[in-house]
Amino acid sequence: MENDQGVLVDLYIPRKCSATGRLIGSKDHAAIQINVADVDSTGVMTGTYKTYAISGAVRARAESDDSLNRIVSKDGYLKNVWSYQK
Repeated sequence: MENDQGVLVDLYIPRKCSATGRLIGSKDHAAIQINVADVDSTGVMTGTYKTYAISGAVRARAESDDSLNRIVSKDGYLKNVWSYQK
């Protein structure tokens, strides 16, 4: 929500879980947010990053590491780490 001057005045902006797509509630204190930095060919940070949010429900099922590997691999940060098993 914005006030008359166009300044954002919301105290809480909800996040969306990167693994499930569900909204992360304000009372979900087990939720985490991770920034993965972009690097150049020499391995030095470029100053930009991609933010991932994982809900407490995913973490409670012990699926956060697999979910994060899947998401980060899909975005091109990891290669040959996550593979679907039947």
